[in-house]
Amino acid sequence: MQPQQLLAILASGETLSGSRLAAEAGITRAAIWKQIEALRQRGVPIESAGAAGYRLPWPTQMLDEQAIRAGLPTAVRRRLGALEVHWEIDSTSNELQRRGVDAADFSIVLAETQTAGRGRRGRSWLSPPGMNIYLSCLKRFDAGFAALSGLSLATGVILLRALHALGIDGARLKWPNDVLTDSGKLAGILVELSGEYQGPCAAVIGIGLNVRLTDALREQAGQPVCDLATLAHGVAPDRNQVAAALITSLVEGLAQFEREGFAAFVEEYADYDALRGVPLRVSSASGDLDGIGAGIDARGALQLQTAAGLRGIDSADVTVRRT
Repeated sequence: MQPQQLLAILASGETLSGSRLAAEAGITRAAIWKQIEALRQRGVPIESAGAAGYRLPWPTQMLDEQAIRAGLPTAVRRRLGALEVHWEIDSTSNELQRRGVDAADFSIVLAETQTAGRGRRGRSWLSPPGMNIYLSCLKRFDAGFAALSGLSLATGVILLRALHALGIDGARLKWPNDVLTDSGKLAGILVELSGEYQGPCAAVIGIGLNVRLTDALREQAGQPVCDLATLAHGVAPDRNQVAAALITSLVEGLAQFEREGFAAFVEEYADYDALRGVPLRVSSASGDLDGIGAGIDARGALQLQTAAGLRGIDSADVTVRRT
């Protein structure tokens, strides 16, 4: 029995004995215990219920390509270049980048777990299986890099549209690519570009979205974090429905960005801007800059009201913190 098979059996949340699991798998109880421990090492909160066996503290859904496809509108299904669900992969974005020119427009890769998931500035992204969404989308553009200004911010708006479609509110956007709640970080976005400066070019858009976090994972995160279960009053949404809503919003939203650019997202971004009117410190290699968040401009640059006047911050190689 592979770890993914064992997790799928436990996904109902039912308590199952080691002997039953061993009998179903045709292996020893000791082998089952080893697989349980391997999943625990990956961050899966499998509980021991004494002689009764093992269980997850809540039901979950394994990501399933057919279930995700079934949740997509027909027009979205037709536009997809590919839709793949992997058990384990180094990074969904890496996988799309390896495809190069062979990857079709709107190719989507998801994984239950990543061994090298990453966020902005090379930071690692925690990727326990069976609990969250790790997704990357490849979008091709005829235009060059300059036309893609504001893409990561537009993707934040696109992600919030997906959450609203699921009936989930309470998230805001932190420039340039974080999705926050009052309790902490909910999701991260990483956009990586390739191609010609004048065009054509391609964007690989990676999204890590917390659906369900354990206390142990919250401690490991090193910063306040939040999940969809918290926003949904303790009841996590079906992960396949979350994936379908996110893919639908990406396909529709990125097509809108291709037609209209970031201008189509500016007002919506402003509605969810977590930094507007907030005292901030922007840190870079050249030093610190203090001021008050003053929104974003038409290109997606952060506006900072300082003692010396309004400053635009358009480099992603900075750290923005509240003061």
